[in-house]
Amino acid sequence: QLQASGGGLVQPGGSLRLSCAASGFTFDGYTVGWFRQAPGKEREGVAIIPRSGGSTYYADSVKGRFTISRDNVKKTVYLQMNSLKPEDTAVYYCARRFGGPVWRQELYNGWGQGTLVTVSS
Repeated sequence: QLQASGGGLVQPGGSLRLSCAASGFTFDGYTVGWFRQAPGKEREGVAIIPRSGGSTYYADSVKGRFTISRDNVKKTVYLQMNSLKPEDTAVYYCARRFGGPVWRQELYNGWGQGTLVTVSS
């Protein structure tokens, strides 16, 4: 399973780093994605990192502000979020896929409880 953590309350312009800790499976064989769901909205993809940790993929709304990375030894994927905006407020989830990086959420599994990020002054 995957467990997201690191959320909290931050002011606009601030930063947070989310962690996605894996257990119970061969972590370095999986693509991992970060997704988020804002109040009253559909869940959307935020960032994806393939198993090799090579090319990374971002939603247009977070490009240049968020960075996804992974540490296969620690079995953890990170999402560094900078220059946060109120519209980044959401519950953030991570999930895995035994395959290449895609945005289709139905192709991911291992969804755990998310972590709430609130951007507000």
